[in-house]
Amino acid sequence: MLPATKTKNTTSTSGVFFVYNNIFMEEFVIYILYSEKFNKNYTGFTSNLIERFKSHNFLETKGYTLKFRPWIVIYTEFFNSKSEAMKKEKYLKTGIGREFIKDLIQNL
Repeated sequence: MLPATKTKNTTSTSGVFFVYNNIFMEEFVIYILYSEKFNKNYTGFTSNLIERFKSHNFLETKGYTLKFRPWIVIYTEFFNSKSEAMKKEKYLKTGIGREFIKDLIQNL
């Protein structure tokens, strides 16, 4: 864990970064969205959760998530690398991962 006194959150147009001793570290997030109205879920990853959430709910003009608005975020997990986030996203789209998502939804 990095000492709090040497880290700083900052945002940019491409995502969230942490600065530690003048080294920028990008953070990646996997997320699960849920549409109560349509009982649908969507799993994805991003480096900027807030902007991606706005895109799913307000900005997109085509695609899967447009059809099932509004969405709420029901799960997030943060990673230091894009490859780790992509592995977890892929896992959540397997049978075992879908069971995990189903349990999350049932416990809302």
